[in-house]
Amino acid sequence: MGRSSSFACLHLIIFFFILFLNLSFADEVSHDNESAPKSPACNNKFQLVKVKNWVNGVEAESAVGLSARFGSSLPRHADEALRMPAVLANPFNCCANSSSKLANSIALSKRGNCTFTTKAQVAQLGGAAGLLVINDNEDLYKMVCTENDTSLNITIPVVMIPKSAGQIMKDSLDAGGRVELLLYSPRQPVVDFSEIFLWLMAVGTIVCASIWGDFIACEQTDERYDQLGAPDTGAANKDDMEKEIVDINVKGAIIFVIMASAFLMLLYFFMSSWFIWLLIVLFCIGGIEGLHICSVMLISRICRDCAQKTMNLPVLGEVSILSTVVLLFSAAFGIFWAANQHASYAWVGQDILGICLMITVLQMARLPNIKVASVLLSCAFFYDIFWVFISPFIFHESVMIAVASGDNNGGEAIPMLLRIPRFFDPWGGYDMIGFGDILFPGLLVSFSYRFDRSNKKGILNGYFLWLVFGYGFGLLLTYLALYLMDGHGQPALLYLVPCTLGLIVILGYLRGELRNLWDYGKGPSTETSAEA
Repeated sequence: MGRSSSFACLHLIIFFFILFLNLSFADEVSHDNESAPKSPACNNKFQLVKVKNWVNGVEAESAVGLSARFGSSLPRHADEALRMPAVLANPFNCCANSSSKLANSIALSKRGNCTFTTKAQVAQLGGAAGLLVINDNEDLYKMVCTENDTSLNITIPVVMIPKSAGQIMKDSLDAGGRVELLLYSPRQPVVDFSEIFLWLMAVGTIVCASIWGDFIACEQTDERYDQLGAPDTGAANKDDMEKEIVDINVKGAIIFVIMASAFLMLLYFFMSSWFIWLLIVLFCIGGIEGLHICSVMLISRICRDCAQKTMNLPVLGEVSILSTVVLLFSAAFGIFWAANQHASYAWVGQDILGICLMITVLQMARLPNIKVASVLLSCAFFYDIFWVFISPFIFHESVMIAVASGDNNGGEAIPMLLRIPRFFDPWGGYDMIGFGDILFPGLLVSFSYRFDRSNKKGILNGYFLWLVFGYGFGLLLTYLALYLMDGHGQPALLYLVPCTLGLIVILGYLRGELRNLWDYGKGPSTETSAEA
C-alpha cells in the first residue's frame, strides 16, 4: 500500500500540472497576413521568404526572411528566381545615397533609424535589384508603410532576415569574399501528412486509454501502481488499485479551472529556465512511469508467464524481473530524451512518453457522470477561448500561445504537448496539440465507454463510438480553423467540447437517457472523490 499510494500521489501531481498547461492546438510556422496601414503602393501581404546564399561559390545554410508590405513580390519557385551578388550599402543603414555600386545586386543594410521605405528608395535609386535588411535581433520585424507613403513607387523586393544569418553574410563581405543570394517565397501546403499523423495520435490515445482496462490490462497484470513489486493477485492489491482511482467532482472542476488560470499567469510572467526544467523533470518522471506501466502490461498480456518470474534484491526484496528490466529501459529512454530534447528526432521520444503518460492518468482520474463533465468541460471551453482569443486585448499577445511556444522564455518550450514535424512543408516547423486538448475530452470519452459497458450497450446504440467520431470531427474543425486563420494557434476546446459534450447530451436526450447519464454513479462507491 505504501509504494502504491506514493505512485498514485505522484501521478496526481503530474496530472494536474498537465491539465494546468492546457496548451492550444497550434502550427509553429505561419504566414502572417496581419493588417497594416495601406497606400496605393503598399498593399502586399507579408510572406515568408527563403534566402539561399553562397559564400565564395559554396552554398551556405539558407535563412528565412519576411517580405515587406511594399515592393515587388517574389517568385514561388527557386528556379524562377535570379541568383545575384550581395553588396553592403554604404552607409550601412542605407538611410542616405550609397557610395557602393549597387547596380544589378542585392543591397545589404542594417535596420538603422530611418523608415524602411526610405531604405528601399535609396537602394532602388542606387540601381539595386533588391534590399535585404538585417534586423538587430533574431525576430522578424514587419516592415510596413507610414501614412505619408501615399505615392510609393518601389519596384524591388524588400526582405528582412534575422541578425545571425545577416551577420554571417556581412562578415564574409567585410573579409573580401563574394556572397550571392537567391530569394523566393514558396507556398505552404494546405494539408501536410503531419496533420494526419497528429490526428491519428490524438484519437488513438483516447481510444487506447478508454479500452485499456478491458483489452490490454489482464487480471494477472492489474497492478498499475505497484509494478516493481512481486506479482500479487490478491484482493488487497485490487482494493489498493480502486482507492487510487479519482473521481472529479463539481466543486473540484470549478476550483481547478480557477487554479489553472492563476498557474498560466504565473508561467507567463515569471517563467524562468529553472522552472522550465522543473516541468521537464516532472514530465520525465510521469513519462517514465507511464512508459513503464504500459510496457509491462503489454508484455504481460502477450506473455503471461513473464510477469511471474521474480528475483531478490537488497533493500527492495522480491521484485519482478520483467518490471525491473522495463523500468531501467524506461528510465534510460526518458533521460536520453531529456538530454537530447532539442535534437531533430526528439519529437519521437516526447510523443511516446506523452502518450504513455496520458493513457496512465486517464486510468486514474475520471468523470463520474455528465453533470461533472458539463461543469468541467464548459469551464475549460471558456478558459481556452479567453487565454487564446481574449487575452491579446489585455496583454497584447495570446498568453496561451506565448507559454506554449516559449516566446517569453527565449524560445524554450514546455514539453506538455504532442508534436510532429511538417515533413512536406518547405518552411518546416511543427504541428502540435496540447495534452489538455486530449485529456479533457478523453475523460468524457472514457466515461462513455464505462457507461456503455455497465449498461451492456452495443457499438451503435451506445455512446463511446459516437464520441470518438465527435472528437475526431472536432479535430478536423480545428484544422480547418487553423487553415482559415493562417496558422495562428487555435483554442481546440472551442471545437472539441461541442463535438463531444454537446453530442452526448443530444444523444442522451433523444434516447431518453439524459437523466441516467446526468446522475450516473451517485450511489455508494469505493472510489475516492477528489476536488481536482
